[in-house]
Amino acid sequence: MSFATIQLAYTVLWCAHPALQLAVLAALFRQRLHRAFPVFFAYIVFQVAVFAVVFPCYEAGLYAQYFYAYWTGAIISLALGFKVIHEVFLDVFRPFHTLKDLGTLMFKWAALVMLLVAGVVAAASSSSVDSPLVQAVLTVQRCVRVIQVGLILFLLVFSKYLGVSRRQHSFGIALGFGAFASVELFLVALHISGHLTQVTISLLNMAAYNLSILLWLGYALLKKQVRESTSTLLLSQRWEQSLTDLHAPLPADSLIPAFENMVNRAFTRNPLSPEPTPAPETPLSGERAAAARASGNPES
Repeated sequence: MSFATIQLAYTVLWCAHPALQLAVLAALFRQRLHRAFPVFFAYIVFQVAVFAVVFPCYEAGLYAQYFYAYWTGAIISLALGFKVIHEVFLDVFRPFHTLKDLGTLMFKWAALVMLLVAGVVAAASSSSVDSPLVQAVLTVQRCVRVIQVGLILFLLVFSKYLGVSRRQHSFGIALGFGAFASVELFLVALHISGHLTQVTISLLNMAAYNLSILLWLGYALLKKQVRESTSTLLLSQRWEQSLTDLHAPLPADSLIPAFENMVNRAFTRNPLSPEPTPAPETPLSGERAAAARASGNPES
């Protein structure tokens, strides 16, 4: 394949991105899905904006501007892509509030771990051919791709337990990201092993992304699907109830508050001086008892 043919294929595949993405935006807006998935809608809008900046710089030969615009856009795209995963997760677990809270906490920890790994890679890549910024972005990108693949595998396995239909919009969004992430990770592995060149990887990667956008377009044109309600949801409801029980406050007669009260009483007393025992009451003599009864004294 000649250089001119490769360049033409590269340009056609690249220019197909914004055309298909604009169609996805129109379909999302028409179906009013931009309200249900605002982060995904913002992600598509940002991809079109990045193309409007990066592609003219590439065509004009402004490689310094192209470099900084491309990698800045890649950083923001990764952040939005990770947030889209969280948005899909929240939509899937919408009926299960406790599971949704647990998933949100896990996503925060995953984001923190990815940032730490990216920082370590950037600090240790001084001798690499690529700059530390590029190394850090590539590391975070592969982490996000792994999470996207894991999300679609999770939905494929547990969709019937969660009542998620495979025609549901959130499932289609996850399927598009997961399919593209699988292809990209597979191509990276082939490139590292020396089986594919960088040019071939770029063309296949762009073609895979176009297919993912077509998948999003197809799901955006579908009517809204109602969540399935079957007996298999009992398992998810048991998970929800178990986590709710773990977060529920302890009853008043539980052992922990009783133990805390014992400790507090032990610290407030002086262990060296025992408590004084009350003196036994002396019985009243006959005359004193009669006088007490006459005066209305309660001792009698």
